Amino acid sequence: MFTSLPPAAIEFMEWDWPQIEPYIHDLQSRALNDASLEEWLADWSRLSNLVHEAQQRLYVASTLDTANPETRRRYESFLEHILPAFQAGDQRLKLKLLASGLQPKNFAIPFRNLQSEVELYREENLQLLTEELMLATQYDALTGAQTVTWEGEEVTLPQLQTVYQSQDRAQRERAWRLAAERQLADRERINRLWGRFMEVRRRLADNARLLDYRAYRWRQLLRFDYTPGDCERFHQAIYEAVLPAARQVCEQRRRRLGVASLRPWDLDVDPLGSPPLRPFHDITELVERTSAIFHRLHPQLGNYFDIMRLEGLLDLDNRQGKAPGGYCTEFRVARRPFIFMNAVGVHEDVQTLLHEGGHACHVFETVHLPYHQQLHIPLEFMEVASLGMEFLASPHLEAARGGFYSRQEAARAHLEHLEHSLIFWPYMAVVDAFQHWVYQNHTQASDPQRCDAQWASLWERYMPIEDWSGLDEELRTGWQRKLHIHQVPFYYVEYGLALVGALQIWRKALHDPQGTLAAYRNALALGGTASLPQLYSAAGARLAFDTAALRQVVDWMMQEIAELQVVAGMS
Repeated sequence: MFTSLPPAAIEFMEWDWPQIEPYIHDLQSRALNDASLEEWLADWSRLSNLVHEAQQRLYVASTLDTANPETRRRYESFLEHILPAFQAGDQRLKLKLLASGLQPKNFAIPFRNLQSEVELYREENLQLLTEELMLATQYDALTGAQTVTWEGEEVTLPQLQTVYQSQDRAQRERAWRLAAERQLADRERINRLWGRFMEVRRRLADNARLLDYRAYRWRQLLRFDYTPGDCERFHQAIYEAVLPAARQVCEQRRRRLGVASLRPWDLDVDPLGSPPLRPFHDITELVERTSAIFHRLHPQLGNYFDIMRLEGLLDLDNRQGKAPGGYCTEFRVARRPFIFMNAVGVHEDVQTLLHEGGHACHVFETVHLPYHQQLHIPLEFMEVASLGMEFLASPHLEAARGGFYSRQEAARAHLEHLEHSLIFWPYMAVVDAFQHWVYQNHTQASDPQRCDAQWASLWERYMPIEDWSGLDEELRTGWQRKLHIHQVPFYYVEYGLALVGALQIWRKALHDPQGTLAAYRNALALGGTASLPQLYSAAGARLAFDTAALRQVVDWMMQEIAELQVVAGMS
């Protein structure tokens, strides 16, 4: 029967549930034993991969043009009519496999995941999960429509990033305030959306008979290797080990700029008055130079990137109506990644493409794994793949090595990357601690004003490095602008943990680049067949939450920053 399945997801996207359902019934009705196990799992994976890729292609289309009602209608129709029915059928197949007691090679971790998913499943939650995804598309539509008029031209908010690098402080402030005013105009709409998100998530946890949504989400994200308490320990480690260094870096910036205090519009300008880094003139140049970097890093990585370029799997430019942010998703039938981002011509675009390129390499490195359950990789390690790539590629930023810059400019770019990484950790602590508070205090957090107050309190603790005086409403509503909080709750600490791992890997790469890259790629190739600590270890890193581990990484970063300041002409 499975020979009649479409070979590609493009055709499958046109199918309705009555066409798909017989394949579920066929898998349910088959005898499952040692002799039939591999074929049964392979057919289940074919069907699951078609559903997964169809959903991802429809999602991608909805983010490429948030103003297009037809792409949104098709995506929401899939979420409403296909996904819940498939999830119900998928649950029955999981139960069948678990009941058989059979387990193929390299399936211990996927088997553990299946057991947890089966226990968490509630039929009454299927419609709620669909509703949650639809709310996320509404958030994209709101933020994707945010534009302002700048110097007579309608521009998106990301396009103002180039202005934030201007040496004219008054111009930077004017652009920043203009963007903030536009974001605040959507405050009540986002507040209403938040109330709907919170109600859906309360019901998800209640239906699963769990204490709160945090407990539900922990199970949903398959977090077996650390606890909420570990996250709180990580927040404290950031406060103790990172915040002093972040203060030092920001104080250096303040002195070099010659200002009384660092305002939010002072963080991206070069502190010594150098013109902004302009790594590329257009998307073609960005792609060509990034390809050269990947080829210098390893020919196979370069080949991976070139496949994406040739097959139209890159959508990189910023434009009106496009959803904010960047991501890399996976088309599982084609066994190809797809990269989405909003490039506007700044160095951050280079870092973003290298970051998403790391995710893309992860997809390519796992094509040998036969079953879709083996492709469920912990997010905490997926971000090691992406952040690790940012650092592994950093020696190749110089034009002489295929990249974008002179030696001095490359040092400056790398310096900015390290400084931004330091400041990211305290910001990550705000985002993660905020979400822990939200879902432990569901009733209070359903009131956006209480959320405003809690965000401001956490900001005061972890981010006392910027002067927000006179900007109370802009500061208090910072949680509204972080899409992860709305669309993928609790998906943020992964970046902080992975940053520790990525820096551990990069430190090794400075002494053994070939061996470190080989270990990194071997770890990526494990996919979801190893535990989170095992994946970190295979890549040459350690999953760490403690102050001592973080302080060791930060001390080394500060040494690197001091050396780079000399090369960049800042000492």
